[in-house]
Amino acid sequence: MGVAGCGKTTVARELASRLNLKFVEGDDLHPEENVRKMKAGIPLSDSDRKPWLESLNTMMLRSSSSLVISCSALRISYRQLLAQDVDVRFVYLHVSAELVLKRVAEREHWFPPSLVADQFSALEAPGKNEALWCDGAQSLSQTIDLIIKTRRNENLFTDRNEPE
Repeated sequence: MGVAGCGKTTVARELASRLNLKFVEGDDLHPEENVRKMKAGIPLSDSDRKPWLESLNTMMLRSSSSLVISCSALRISYRQLLAQDVDVRFVYLHVSAELVLKRVAEREHWFPPSLVADQFSALEAPGKNEALWCDGAQSLSQTIDLIIKTRRNENLFTDRNEPE
């Protein structure tokens, strides 16, 4: 979780690969109207995001296995909705606005740099007890290693997804 451009997709995809779990790109579940708004530089409201978050929660509830999902989950209420009736572990990738602007400007994605400020203003950073905090500026391997080490220490792996 984190603002656009913090590295969510890259980290989630690699983590899923290392754990042999299914990766889900949260942005792919946005309703078309949300994508149109963001492409036009219009920030999403809570009411815009609610059906998207509900669809992610429903997908998790229906899944027969663990998933690794990239999702901004910017507000406490969004994380509560995502975790409703589901065991969810959040990893928060915190980064500077300068780094995010650079990344968003350089990538090929429909999310425009003009919305970065809105992401930071909407962000309600999770408490240290709510999410594992990772520095979004560190290397991918350092981030993945930290997540796996933390989860192993918390005995959150099952036999099927214990990394070597």
